[in-house]
Amino acid sequence: MTKAIVVQPGGGFDRVKVEGREARAPGAGEITVRLHACSLNYHDYAVVSGMWGPKEPRIPMADGAGVVTAVGAGVSDLAVGDRVVSAFFPGWEDGAPPFADFATVPGDGVDGYAREIVTTAASAFTHAPKGYSHAEAATLTTAGLTAWRALHDDGGLKAGDTVLVQGTGGVSIFALQFAKMAGATVIATSSSAEKLEKLKALGADHLIDYRKTPNWGEIARGFTGGRGVDHVVEIGGPGTVEQSMIAARIGGHVSLIGILTGLSGEFSMLTALLKQLRLQGVLVGSRRQQRDMIRAIDANGMKPVIDRSFGLEEIVEAFKYQESNRHFGKICLEF
Repeated sequence: MTKAIVVQPGGGFDRVKVEGREARAPGAGEITVRLHACSLNYHDYAVVSGMWGPKEPRIPMADGAGVVTAVGAGVSDLAVGDRVVSAFFPGWEDGAPPFADFATVPGDGVDGYAREIVTTAASAFTHAPKGYSHAEAATLTTAGLTAWRALHDDGGLKAGDTVLVQGTGGVSIFALQFAKMAGATVIATSSSAEKLEKLKALGADHLIDYRKTPNWGEIARGFTGGRGVDHVVEIGGPGTVEQSMIAARIGGHVSLIGILTGLSGEFSMLTALLKQLRLQGVLVGSRRQQRDMIRAIDANGMKPVIDRSFGLEEIVEAFKYQESNRHFGKICLEF
């Protein structure tokens, strides 16, 4: 019997329980993984807190990392002893996005990785980066891959481009790191002077306190000599997209990723039309994109920023810490 965290139907922190689960041997095309870490994302928070609570008992968490302990027949790309990290969309190998919902996403439509052992399809995992701890690897599934796809696959990031990132959550910090890795200039925003200094230490070239400067889009464009930024990693949602469009250059790329200010709102169609902007929704990425990201990490040696780790049974405390918005970078569970 192994340990698992289970969120009861409807969700809510008071409906999170620790339960036992039987481990089973892998069948054909499957692997068994001893999990050692998860990382928290806003999507996981929505499931566990009850914002988007599950309709049936659900093991949460999309991001999981650990070691392969058994391999079923027909599995050739993973072996016992391999360190692995989960894929957000196990059924999306490559090509155009095949999903428009979370029905196949671990921790939402199906059981996730807040547990000690999982037996699942081998396609649910890829190799982890070399030299990464399990917690470091677990940060990549959602936040890391979202930032990678937004900049590289959707945005065609190249050396000399300018990238605008918002805040200090996981996606934004990964975007800063990937942008600097590619030789780009980064403009970063935050409302905290302390966090702005940390962004500077990570390589941000220009800093903006968005609370003190509500017209931060114009300020960001000013840093480019009036041309505008090439890529905006848009995390805020309806409340920030207008300034993101103002910041962007003519023909610029705005990745629509976050919903921190809500699910709907108004923005200026005229700005989007006149500037001929490309507004691209981003919902994580494919397994091929994840492997590409991990190859780049292996070549560069980049490490993720982890703010703090909690134990598996401290999952509610971890989400309450996330809720406080005091963190800088990723919050993890290690077990």
